[in-house]
Amino acid sequence: MVFVGLDMGTSIAKAVAFAPDGTALRMESTPIALGGAGERVEQDVDEVVRAASTVLSAVTRGHDPALVALTGQGDGLWLAGPDGRAVRPALSWMDGRAGGLVADWMADGTAERMYRRTGNVLFPGSPGPLLAWLDREEPESLDAATTAAACKDILQLRLTGERGTELSDASVPFLDPRTRAYSPEAMKDLSVAHRADLLPPIVPDLPCGEAHGRVPGPPAGTPVCSGPYDLPACALGAGVTEPGDGLLIVGTTLACEVVVESVAFEGDPVGFHLATARSDRHLRALPAMTGTVALDWVLRMTGTSYEQVSGMLEDTPRGARGVTALPYLSPSGERVPFVDPTARAEFTGLDLRASRADLVRGMCEAIAFAARHCLEAAGLTGELAVCGGGARSLPWLRMFADVLGRPLRVARGPEPGARGAVLAAVAARGAELGHAVDAAEWTAPDAVVDPDPAGVAFYEQAYADYLFRVGSARARWRGPADAY
Repeated sequence: MVFVGLDMGTSIAKAVAFAPDGTALRMESTPIALGGAGERVEQDVDEVVRAASTVLSAVTRGHDPALVALTGQGDGLWLAGPDGRAVRPALSWMDGRAGGLVADWMADGTAERMYRRTGNVLFPGSPGPLLAWLDREEPESLDAATTAAACKDILQLRLTGERGTELSDASVPFLDPRTRAYSPEAMKDLSVAHRADLLPPIVPDLPCGEAHGRVPGPPAGTPVCSGPYDLPACALGAGVTEPGDGLLIVGTTLACEVVVESVAFEGDPVGFHLATARSDRHLRALPAMTGTVALDWVLRMTGTSYEQVSGMLEDTPRGARGVTALPYLSPSGERVPFVDPTARAEFTGLDLRASRADLVRGMCEAIAFAARHCLEAAGLTGELAVCGGGARSLPWLRMFADVLGRPLRVARGPEPGARGAVLAAVAARGAELGHAVDAAEWTAPDAVVDPDPAGVAFYEQAYADYLFRVGSARARWRGPADAY
């Protein structure tokens, strides 16, 4: 018996077949292209479906899976007609075309009012702003659609014919966490109430159906569940379930999450509160627009391979010989721990003696500082787990541990998102399917990376300097009154 988890990331599709004890038996992956130009970032939905089909077919070959659990990238906007076919390319969470709307909503108080209703901020790649932008600029696409959903929910629709979403993807931006239902007032705030029928119904214990077999992949009749999207799925896969505990995902985005017991409606409008299966557990999520994508840019500009990064980090001193960076390279700016569509990256402290290694280390340190900035805003007080592509570099993990001043529990691999999707599906539907797993066994860490006291002491001052540079930069971007 195997359990299969599928994680549809932004740039890669990954499927894993797990044994009942959580051991990964087989993993398959395939790349997914991003399209568009400038601030417009889109994906071909048919290509995404083919990628899912490819990896699912590969990992289920020779097996009769007990179930298939789906997770994937959140946010963005994926439009489909009655048959689940796309009516236009999907708008990515990285898309920036709604930046003007978000700026207007921030200026007139709409964004703060939305936060007080939902516990979630607005950003250009969020479903609400994208829905509003399409309603104004491309209403024919919405007229042709019957569903506006997330990536994994469109896959669920294509694989099973079942239309629905679960609480984590419904959270941003229209869920009222008090009622755990869509807020009509929130939709009115963004002037999209007349599009409410496009939102898929919320299924509290996960949308599940049976594969119909018309899309290659899981055999016909296989139970397929659309689990939490990738951020909460990774938290489950890393065993992050208790209040105060957190997860750092060093991936394309630098996703920081902390488990909280209630939504901070009255706090500063920052980040997201993602609903979970328990009404007294929420994930305070601060997924930054920066992450390994910022390091990748530096590597491209300097002609450096990722395989060289660990060696460079070991061979350069803390502080990168005075080279410092701000990592805000996304065209749509930053969304946590502040929302600023005009945020931009920078390097300082450069002179003719600066090396490629200094630039690489300077950006790696900046990303680690950004992680601390987010985790402090999220309220981290307990243990911290870590996963993501960047976590494969031990020297970078040691840097994160020093900057954060705490041990890092390296999440059990591979693919904690796919692992968490399976755990969610078994928790929701395992009893009726006759399946159970040991969640503690599935989420035992692969390793623990402890901080170096000397590194902790060094980075305390360096982090304070980073916060000062962020504040100065924000004054330049938006004006002194808006500086952090």
